[in-house]
Amino acid sequence: MATTVISAFNEFLKESVNLDSNKTITARSSRDWLISKINNFDNNQSFPYIYQDIHINFGSFARRTKIRPLDDIDIMIGIKSDYCTYYENNEDIKILIDSNTARLNNYTHDNTTYVNSRKIINLFVSELSKIEQYSSSEINRRQEAATLKLKSYDWNFDIVPCFITVPDIYDRTFYLIPDGNGHWKKTDPRIDKNRTTDINVKHDGNMLNVIRIVKYWQKRKTMPTMSSYLLETILLNYYDNKSYCSPYVDIELEGVFRHISDVIYNTVNDHKNIQGDINNLPWDDRVKISNKALSDAEKVNLARDLEEKYDYQKSINVWREIFGDAFPQYG
Repeated sequence: MATTVISAFNEFLKESVNLDSNKTITARSSRDWLISKINNFDNNQSFPYIYQDIHINFGSFARRTKIRPLDDIDIMIGIKSDYCTYYENNEDIKILIDSNTARLNNYTHDNTTYVNSRKIINLFVSELSKIEQYSSSEINRRQEAATLKLKSYDWNFDIVPCFITVPDIYDRTFYLIPDGNGHWKKTDPRIDKNRTTDINVKHDGNMLNVIRIVKYWQKRKTMPTMSSYLLETILLNYYDNKSYCSPYVDIELEGVFRHISDVIYNTVNDHKNIQGDINNLPWDDRVKISNKALSDAEKVNLARDLEEKYDYQKSINVWREIFGDAFPQYG
């Protein structure tokens, strides 16, 4: 229950949107514990050499854009190249073993010298089953990670094996991760995390609450859902070009919704400059998202007008139309 719009938003963010701080601490601790266990996997002489220096936490939990419920934590686990090399074509990246390769040569595609990413993931699945607190592990549906469930926690861990390239002519390195088809693809979560942090700092730490509350909004079953990464990219682009973000989330939302309504029709390029256009939504979905965003932008305008007239009850009721029953009632 709330008697002002500000108190309603504070309660909504704390109780329904943002992760519980104690659970976040536990989650980070569980992640670090798991990584410490994985670091010993190469004591098994048939397991690839672990490259601890390139482990990286990625995904929305690492970027601090995760909303409730905390259901998964993403980790990339480094593997040493073991004398392997790679080459890329228009379809995928292939990693080739060498005559000096000691361990990865056991995990190639049949009758080839190409390292099979599915076999590497399945090896992780097998080793993860030996960890204490183990509940289950499997290769995920996209064939890009090993998903681990431990008995003690509500969340899963998505564990992605990775290599890192040597610097290219621009002195840039990339991570190579499974592509879902048995080979590999480039990524670089360092760029995602650094860009999110830099833009949030530029706005005095106010942007993350906006991102999280808009992620909550678009997850509701009132429109088609876009990917979390697409939505975050749209919002990062928006705030990268703005000079100010209010500490009061409600002040930001009309502009954000109108922006989404416009740009959802457009190309949205991956800011890592690896994937190209990440807006793969069907046209009908774009129309529905655009219409919903525009409609809710108009509701935000109404709610703000009611608040300025000190009619907090009606204003809060409009916000409940936008965010649903989890948004606090007036009273």
